[in-house]
Amino acid sequence: MFMNNKFLNEIIKLAEKAEKNNCVPVGAIVVKDNKIISKGYNKKEKTNNPMDHAEIIAIKKASKKIKNWRMPDCEIYVTMKPCAMCQKVIAESRIMKVHYLIDNKKQSSTTNNILNKINMQKENERIYEINYTKIITNFFKKRR
Repeated sequence: MFMNNKFLNEIIKLAEKAEKNNCVPVGAIVVKDNKIISKGYNKKEKTNNPMDHAEIIAIKKASKKIKNWRMPDCEIYVTMKPCAMCQKVIAESRIMKVHYLIDNKKQSSTTNNILNKINMQKENERIYEINYTKIITNFFKKRR
């Protein structure tokens, strides 16, 4: 399935924003009716809060905007496959579809698709995948 280029550009831009704050470059958006309703990027290092993942920030903003914690008619787009914590929050918010660019290499196989209710869909937009892979690879090279 083709992922909207506007959405891809936005999550990569958000990942770059996280990187500028010395945080792992992950960006996420929540989409409803083909419109971006919220954005988030990883702020864990900046805020010293282990829950400040891009997905959780985007979901919190979306629920505030639509005044409901249930979001079955929303989708989330993220640069990297969500971790187990984020998958749980996604499931709790009733978001049923997740689009992501790359797999999370640190994730063990036991955390992959922790909840079968969530439709995890890896996108095959190669040019965006390559671009994001460069961003995250360079981020970790600088830290070592």
